[in-house]
Amino acid sequence: MRGGAGAKVGDKVNVDWAFVAVSAVAVTLMGLSKGGFAGLSVLSMPLMALVLPPTQAAAIMLPILLLQDVVSVVAYRRDWDARLLAIILPGAVAGTGLGYLFAARIHPGAVTLTVGLIAFLFALRSLFFTKIVEGPPRAGRPAAGLFWASVGGFTSFVSHSGSPPLQVFLLPLRLPPRLYAGVNTMYFAFANLIKVFPYFLLGQFSAANLTISAGLAPVAVLSALLGVWLVRRVSGERFYAIILWLTLGVGVKLIWDGARELGWT
Repeated sequence: MRGGAGAKVGDKVNVDWAFVAVSAVAVTLMGLSKGGFAGLSVLSMPLMALVLPPTQAAAIMLPILLLQDVVSVVAYRRDWDARLLAIILPGAVAGTGLGYLFAARIHPGAVTLTVGLIAFLFALRSLFFTKIVEGPPRAGRPAAGLFWASVGGFTSFVSHSGSPPLQVFLLPLRLPPRLYAGVNTMYFAFANLIKVFPYFLLGQFSAANLTISAGLAPVAVLSALLGVWLVRRVSGERFYAIILWLTLGVGVKLIWDGARELGWT
């Protein structure tokens, strides 16, 4: 079990400045992602895992995610698409259910490596070969949306890394930045909400974890608002370029983390 400056001891967590700094950066990245810059969120869990056991880090992060979801849903309450949500929300349910049933039987490193490969190959293809985000918006295929949303729900449940699989479906649709951010926001707000009961059944919540989550709440809110503010001031072309480059970098990071967890490096 990994632990560092903020490692768990019994029912308590030893909090020092290293723990506070790492946690604040992780929550800020998550908030920027919630504000619209999807992809940054998958860097949060590896950072938190530097100072806490991964399962405890995930439990601490979930209440923070829910708080940031409230901020993002309010900000993007008019920016969503009923057809797309009808496609991807059932996928969130299916993926979460599979995560609850099979997470304990699957090596976390394998999940991390798979998500990293998906993110890296998709971003590489999009940036240098097919240029999928150029052109007018288009409708997505329901089967593809349901599949990738299910993969995103599963990886979100296991490691809070559901963004790259969902991007494989959403980015080629060439949605306006605010609509893209709104659909992404609604999906993950729903996915995080339905994770609460399974996490409770798995015993992931404790007084110590919830106390830490509460302490990080101001950073969570401010960073989500910052993400929303930035999305409203970035052009569509630049927005998608940022998202794709972030996805490429995230893919490399996850491939490295997955290979290390599997003992390949």
